[in-house]
Amino acid sequence: MPEISKSSVVGAAPEGANDTRSAARAVREMFTSIAPRYDLLNHVLSFNVDRLWWRGAARAFRHILSRPDARILDLCCGTGDMTFALQRQAAKDSLQILGADFSHAMLARAAAKSAPATGNKAIPRWIEADALNLPFPDGHFDLVTSAFGFRNLADYDSGLREILRVLRADGECGILDFGEPSGAMGMLYRFYFKQVLPRVGTLISGVRGPYAYLPASVERFPPPEEMLSRMKGAGFVEATWTPYTFGIAGLYRGKK
Repeated sequence: MPEISKSSVVGAAPEGANDTRSAARAVREMFTSIAPRYDLLNHVLSFNVDRLWWRGAARAFRHILSRPDARILDLCCGTGDMTFALQRQAAKDSLQILGADFSHAMLARAAAKSAPATGNKAIPRWIEADALNLPFPDGHFDLVTSAFGFRNLADYDSGLREILRVLRADGECGILDFGEPSGAMGMLYRFYFKQVLPRVGTLISGVRGPYAYLPASVERFPPPEEMLSRMKGAGFVEATWTPYTFGIAGLYRGKK
């Protein structure tokens, strides 16, 4: 079977999915199945480095988070860790922040974590929504983020266009997601990601599919230069990528 060029990839493609609708359904089912152990596995499998990535991404947008009237959307929020990282960087309690995901089980976990995670800050609101068809008017948000969720969309370009649609003029987006480092670090990373992580993830969660899907989804995801090209094609300007931890993860930024 010929290798698929990443530039021709539409979006996520879980095993057995043959179109965008079935891909979206498979992704929702996978994340629902691992919701009870999702946080534990994230921290264990990343050696807690994921906390630094969320914090670093949130700090990159302090100039927006410091505005008391800013509207923030954290897309594909899962159990809310990126949402909470944004909330902690906010200077005012009046900041309006929403966490959106299409997995009800993930949102239930996020809501349960809300009070202790935010301390005396305003608690984020949670909404069940499809990232490719958001229930918000045009030009509604000052910032839209997505941490380790955008890669799972069934259509990357449609996702970018939908983010652009709901952003205000001069609004910004931040997409934090995995990459594939090069050199010796890349070799170690690929061995861990393809051989160790699926086994440990399956052992702890009791579910095989999601942790076999994870390395395949990262390998399928466009590399930085391709992702930046897609962002520009969707209409973003000042598109940049900042690598984290030797390029294991990275933050894509763009402005409307």
